[in-house]
Amino acid sequence: MKAVRFAAYGGPDVLDLAEVPEPHAGPGQIRVTVRAAGVNPHDWRSREGQFQRIRPIELPSGVGQDASGVVDEVGEGVTDVAVGDLVLGRGSNTYAELAVLTSWAPLPAGLTFAEAAGYPSVVETALRVIRLVGVQTGQTLLVSGAAGGVGSAVLQIARERGIKVIGTASPANQDYVRSLGAIATPYGEGWVDRVRQLGQIDAALDLNGTGVIRGLLDLTGDPSRVITIADLEAPMLGIRFAGVGGNMKEALAETVALISQGKLHIPVEKSYPLAEASAAHADSQAGHTRGRRVLLV
Repeated sequence: MKAVRFAAYGGPDVLDLAEVPEPHAGPGQIRVTVRAAGVNPHDWRSREGQFQRIRPIELPSGVGQDASGVVDEVGEGVTDVAVGDLVLGRGSNTYAELAVLTSWAPLPAGLTFAEAAGYPSVVETALRVIRLVGVQTGQTLLVSGAAGGVGSAVLQIARERGIKVIGTASPANQDYVRSLGAIATPYGEGWVDRVRQLGQIDAALDLNGTGVIRGLLDLTGDPSRVITIADLEAPMLGIRFAGVGGNMKEALAETVALISQGKLHIPVEKSYPLAEASAAHADSQAGHTRGRRVLLV
């Protein structure tokens, strides 16, 4: 089968589409014929080797965690899906024609494969960081990087919970952030003062790691009220890095419920063929994404 691989850490150009052996579902796992794979910052951070000190991987390595597709193999002990079912979920090496998933949920009615592939990791992350930062109904949450995948989910979930949200984003994404129920303000020079004029900040999230941590700390006055998923240096300031973790099965169940109830929608900004994974990574790293980027298989 064809899969995207990299044999050395580096830029997007290290990605290559190669013939590799088919994976198989182990106990408690399923295999899917991949129809689409989500492109996440975790994917290109891994490709760059940013995690090699804490989570080394063997090279050459596949890429990707999120996928949607059709179940074609069911591992021992799995009873909630059957071959032919349509699912979205998370696993490993999902930039491929076939991938093994460790967590999954049924594809919600009316959702395309491309849309579905954009949800698993970003919604799990959104649910987790809202919980970890401790923001409550009636309080104000500042979200730095509000227009991306995780930001789009955070804004909608927070709105549903009665949390006021201020979101920073590029000038081009101000209307999009407002459409998700948040107060929008542009980042760039003077952003801290602009946010301060909008009122008290009870908690803050850094979703894109663009050097905003000290500003978020200044606005909240308490490192325990700030969470980052992107700045690996933030713990030196006492701020928690929460890039991975959480219960994916529970998150996927809540994701499907929110989508089915019409309370969550994350648009696909751009889709790419599998052979153009390097371009998808380059665009993802450039930022200013509105929603999600996905690979079509």
